[in-house]
Amino acid sequence: METNSEGSRSSSDSATRMTAISHHYFGGGSSQFDHHFSVEIIENMEEDYGMFVWPCSIVLSEYVWQQRSRFQGVSVLELGAGTSLPGIVAAKVGSDVILTDKSHNSEVLSNMRSICDQNKENCQILGLSWGEWDSNIFNLHPKIILGADVLYDTTGFDDLFATVTFLLKNSPDAVFITTYHNRSGHHLIEMLMVKWGLKCIKLLDGFSFMPPQKASSLQGSNIQLIEIELHK
Repeated sequence: METNSEGSRSSSDSATRMTAISHHYFGGGSSQFDHHFSVEIIENMEEDYGMFVWPCSIVLSEYVWQQRSRFQGVSVLELGAGTSLPGIVAAKVGSDVILTDKSHNSEVLSNMRSICDQNKENCQILGLSWGEWDSNIFNLHPKIILGADVLYDTTGFDDLFATVTFLLKNSPDAVFITTYHNRSGHHLIEMLMVKWGLKCIKLLDGFSFMPPQKASSLQGSNIQLIEIELHK
């Protein structure tokens, strides 16, 4: 199966799984015939959450592209990267990128490496489970932390914010940029920011900066983008 970021699809499947390569375009008209660069993402339509490109990932990756001057030459870590579209875009615009997902998600982590190879990007792949303090996390000092749709399960919010807070404290002047559906409840996010000593420095409607061609493919989604830093 192949699909582009505007939503057209052609399909093929095997006896064991259905896969797709989706094409995502950045710059110019953000279309197949008018773009600055494209990213190819390998999706598995029969596996778990981390094997799809979700709308929040499309919105966050577009924000990375539009804010590309901030990303050039800095260290970026994507939490819960899954299919890794925002992180790959960050790599394309000049970031030193670490892509992370849950340590036990071996198939997701393997797919992340395949996606990097597909796009000729040499990102580091790392197993990182939120709220767990193994040796890997102590060596991470990202300037920018990305997370697309990581605020989807309220039972995991505290572990996520614990991890984000640790990384922000480990990296002076770092920022966490995340996109989420309004179903997550901004009031709960605000409470967690207070609890963990964080503050919002920017809140945007996800559609306020999306090119029309991409926005039309995400109709029905209500996505917010927020930038968070330590409350100093």
